[in-house]
Amino acid sequence: MAKGFSDVIVRAAQSDSIWHNKPIKLTDGAFWSSWLGGLSSSGRSVSVDRAMRLSAVWACVRLISTSVAGLPLGLYKRLPDGSRDDARDHPVYDIIHFSPNDDMTAFQSWQAGVASMLLWGNAYFRIQRLGAKVVALDFLLPSRVRLDTDEYGRLTYFYTPKSGAERQIAREDMLHIPAFTLDGRVGLSAIRYGVDVFGAAMSADDAANSTFKNGLMPTVAFSVDRIMQAGQREEFREYVKTISGALNAGKSPVLEQGVKPEQIGINPVDAQLLESRSWSIEEISRWFGVPPWMIGHTDKGSNWGTGLEQQMIAFLTFSISSITNQIQQSINKRLLTAVERRDYYAEFALEGFLRADSKTRAEFYASAAQNGWMSRNEVRKKENLPRVEGADILTVQTNLAPIDQLGRADDGQAARAALKNWLNDQPQE
Repeated sequence: MAKGFSDVIVRAAQSDSIWHNKPIKLTDGAFWSSWLGGLSSSGRSVSVDRAMRLSAVWACVRLISTSVAGLPLGLYKRLPDGSRDDARDHPVYDIIHFSPNDDMTAFQSWQAGVASMLLWGNAYFRIQRLGAKVVALDFLLPSRVRLDTDEYGRLTYFYTPKSGAERQIAREDMLHIPAFTLDGRVGLSAIRYGVDVFGAAMSADDAANSTFKNGLMPTVAFSVDRIMQAGQREEFREYVKTISGALNAGKSPVLEQGVKPEQIGINPVDAQLLESRSWSIEEISRWFGVPPWMIGHTDKGSNWGTGLEQQMIAFLTFSISSITNQIQQSINKRLLTAVERRDYYAEFALEGFLRADSKTRAEFYASAAQNGWMSRNEVRKKENLPRVEGADILTVQTNLAPIDQLGRADDGQAARAALKNWLNDQPQE
């Protein structure tokens, strides 16, 4: 070629690719990285689509994304007395809590966003405005977003829709939520950095599938004491197929004179296939910060009582909270103005996890109501129950007296008056 091998032009084959009908050189690393994925040390090419075919990756991503999306996300207004109230009248409240756009519910939108953070390292939403008012959040596939920097080193965003040319999205119109990041701006992809772990898991799955396909038997070669003709070789191979494989397990082969079977390769026991697959599940769980038992991989550790409870707390503290905090602060920064941030803020209600545990939820409410930091009507509101008259008073365990009556003394006057009245009512002798 006149211009060298590196100038060869290829075109993407799939119609839904962002590179469709665009000239691509072999030096275009962004295309080949997304098309082929990263190459692991085990020789497997790892991409997001291929990684999601691993049951452990699927389970981790589904668990975290649905857990975060299922938490109530609201917008609150700070009140002068230090308390807060739902900011239902603010336009951002409806967008983040109920309906971010015409096509998605809030659950669907945040689930897709968290999955993007876990797999690609970043979630992108285009902010639609009507004047200065935010009216919608459109989820963007990370694989269709291209990042660059301007002359001042600030991030710039380019998006390629399914049909149409690439276009730039203004910084102020992009809600960019990074996951774990080293530079504070762009999140790191777990799939890209964990390519060796995911590649090893894929290789273990391939080995297991091949073993079952062959009827749990190692690879066997046949030695013959004569030179066979081409037709004889093909006939013998076809015969071997009829008595090998999982569907033919248990069939006894008939070997002609001079034919001897010889085992080659390593059998599944020697290769420790089950142990390798178990180790892969634990490694993948570690990459996503999920306790293995939560995706169905159990061991001899404590999964009852306080052991399970402490693992749940650790999952909530170290995995879920790190994601919810990123989303909350990104919403506050991009969807609220500097003036609005003085009075308004977004926040996930992490106590939403308690709804699945009625006993723990009841103990939580009892402690709140009996120790004076939540009224009974506030408890009823969280349980979607109607308000009742006289249940707005804060009470404590000391006779459940109103909190503003504690410490008041009547010098025993009421007690003496009651005793005097009782004595007066007694019959005189």
